[in-house]
Amino acid sequence: MILKQDIARAIEAQKGLLTRQEGIIGRELIKDFKPTGNYIEVISGIRRCGKSTLMKEIIKRQYSNFAYFNFEDSRVYGFEVFGTGVEAYFFDEIQNVAGWEVFVRQLNERKSKVYITGSNAAMLSKELGTRLTGRYLRYELFPFSYKEFLTFHKLENNADSFSRFLNSGGFPEYQGTRNPEILQNLLRDIVLRDIAVRYGIRNTDSLMNIALYMISNIGKEFSFNNLRKLFSVGSANSISDYLSWLGDTYLLYYLPRFSWSAKSTAINPRKVYAVDSGLVCANSLIFSEDRGRLLENIVFMHLRRQNQPLYYFRENRECDFVVFRDKNCSMVIQVCETLSNDNLNRETEGLEEAMRFFGLKEGYIITREQKDLFRRNQLMIHVLPANEFLINSVTDYL
Repeated sequence: MILKQDIARAIEAQKGLLTRQEGIIGRELIKDFKPTGNYIEVISGIRRCGKSTLMKEIIKRQYSNFAYFNFEDSRVYGFEVFGTGVEAYFFDEIQNVAGWEVFVRQLNERKSKVYITGSNAAMLSKELGTRLTGRYLRYELFPFSYKEFLTFHKLENNADSFSRFLNSGGFPEYQGTRNPEILQNLLRDIVLRDIAVRYGIRNTDSLMNIALYMISNIGKEFSFNNLRKLFSVGSANSISDYLSWLGDTYLLYYLPRFSWSAKSTAINPRKVYAVDSGLVCANSLIFSEDRGRLLENIVFMHLRRQNQPLYYFRENRECDFVVFRDKNCSMVIQVCETLSNDNLNRETEGLEEAMRFFGLKEGYIITREQKDLFRRNQLMIHVLPANEFLINSVTDYL
């Protein structure tokens, strides 16, 4: 049994930690953030990406009298009672408590302002969709973007800074020590605690091996059947479940191939990307030389942050990314580390095919450091260095 005095001590200890001011930077998500009436504000994202710190900044800006509780605190596991008479309630990693949505709905019906965070997309969506429909606004938080990385380290935007970002990524805790064990332990926590324990998976070795394989093959197509054969897993449905759960934790993302047919989009192979390049480097040995796919992964996450419909394109040739806006393709992007005479035709042919397919006159190639502009077969192609592209939003190029 948990004593009330122990609960009170835990709440005060957590509150004390939350109100410390060191190490806070203004995240892009909060720049224009204002509490929205009586809506529940939901912040979701991968473990250790800064959700609690974002709550800290919201509290600092908006509230002096608040209740905060972190449901991962082992001292008060199972605690479900909170104080009253405060301006706002902040609940961290709330998916760890069964039936949380009932309590949050009760607070919402009492006109209390509620903020919650969670690191499991499927569990949050299920509860939000069944009991809190129409009562919440949802935001996604990621590890530091390149702009946030520059702010955190007080760096200028140049090729050297981008090279550092390419290797270290944006997990806040990793930035100070650069100890790869931090990101290795993070991956183990996600696979073993957030997936294996939660879903009762006994063969944790297969699950971990699949996670490592996908992280080591970012930017490549995959199929359930090929993975089933490779890892000797019983069925393609099991592989589908594993990958779905890895996606629910925000660790992996699956990019569909574009088709006007929804059925074709569903059955065509997808490409896999990871949430952070630093996490990829810390958990894989294959990227010591191959920086092209790391660069592609960073471009993908930059586009993913902006929450526009996103696909890859393949007919006769492949184009890495096609970005949609208002149901129309607004931008096509190819990524390569260095553009040279040896690969110029290969990189531009896929881009040109996508441009003609969607009726666009301009396309973009993102490289490590090059900048250029040239016309090819009556089409304009912009070559941009990654550090310049990542500073801007997609809308800056439309």
